[in-house]
Amino acid sequence: MSSPFAVVAGVGPGTGATVARKFGAAYPVALLARNPANYEDAVKDIKAAGGKAIGISTDVTDAKSVKDAVGAAQKEFGSEKCAAAVFNVGGKFIRKPFLELSQEEFESGWEANGRGAFLFSQAVLPLLLNSTDLKHPPTLIFTGATAAMKGSALTAAFSTGKFALRSLSQSLAREFGPKGIHVSHVNVDGVIDIPRTHEWMKDAGPDAKIKPEAVREGFFES
Repeated sequence: MSSPFAVVAGVGPGTGATVARKFGAAYPVALLARNPANYEDAVKDIKAAGGKAIGISTDVTDAKSVKDAVGAAQKEFGSEKCAAAVFNVGGKFIRKPFLELSQEEFESGWEANGRGAFLFSQAVLPLLLNSTDLKHPPTLIFTGATAAMKGSALTAAFSTGKFALRSLSQSLAREFGPKGIHVSHVNVDGVIDIPRTHEWMKDAGPDAKIKPEAVREGFFES
């Protein structure tokens, strides 16, 4: 019987890397990101701790790229089983008046979170369905945001994408839950403390932002 692996899409210096490291303590893990620099350190850390990991440069908005990445993970780990798949793609955060948005800017939110989540789910669900005999239910997790619950002013592009992601997760939960797949949408209601956000909310105090490690624990409790 082949051993299952985990796959995390959208690995960066925050939530994606911390989630991948935790999965790496229990499973071989594939780390997906467009830019290899986003996963290289986490791959090294997992291997240094005695785990197995592979980093794969992936464009989640491209069907072939996603399919090839999942196939590469299967080949690397010699397995047709997936214990957990995490879609942690944030997408481009555009804060701009609606009448100044270009069509390209508006569609970027949906492309990352709508199309990307669709392609990722179609690639991993067959493996998850092949893994319902594992000790724990195979799991598909989506990282949400405040924008998935309410669309704030100036965030039409980002909110549209996150609403699409949440809607997809609900539909998949209702379709695949009865088939033994646990589908979860983890709503991260706040700004995550990562290098890109260091200059945000500087006057709001040390507890204004969410630590990636705290988000990670929410994943494993979902």
